[in-house]
Amino acid sequence: MFDIDGVYNSQNDRIWAVDRSEADIKGGTRQKRKFPQKIMIWLGVCSKGVSPLVIFENGTADHDRYIKEVLPIAPKFGNDMFGNDGTFQQDGARPHTHAKSQEWCAKHFPSFIDKDHWPPNSPDLNPLDYCIWNEFAQLVKWDTVTSKTTLITALKRAVREISQDVVEKSCASWTNRLHRLSQDKGNYIR
Repeated sequence: MFDIDGVYNSQNDRIWAVDRSEADIKGGTRQKRKFPQKIMIWLGVCSKGVSPLVIFENGTADHDRYIKEVLPIAPKFGNDMFGNDGTFQQDGARPHTHAKSQEWCAKHFPSFIDKDHWPPNSPDLNPLDYCIWNEFAQLVKWDTVTSKTTLITALKRAVREISQDVVEKSCASWTNRLHRLSQDKGNYIR
């Protein structure tokens, strides 16, 4: 979810500082509108690049919207990048884990990791989540964002600027973490 006030996730964003004044200098205080204009987006990532951006201008994505507006893009992107050699994996968002979404994925992807075989919130398997989204958010020219229209323009520009080097490093980190996790029989990496 992106809004015209910028990106801030109170659950995940942290500032390390000695005291309150240092935290404020580092951006510790954020002003937010009471009801900022916002949009939801979807972005797929693989070692060879990022997918086209899917923008939900109005509302959020339930499983029906996810199946109609996102899932048809994902196999085309994957096939363009890998042919039939790619594997589709999602996080644990409700539209992703819905039975109809899972059924659609099993039917349309050559290889798919279903919700029962993927740890959706594993701290060891989140480098894509944090690395790519952070890179994306940092590339948005927030000083140009004043409305939903300018936000969409800024997001479309920023997604084209995501560094392939960052994508490759993030995917390599994920692959290495997945291998280490499998060697440790699913226990946390130490």
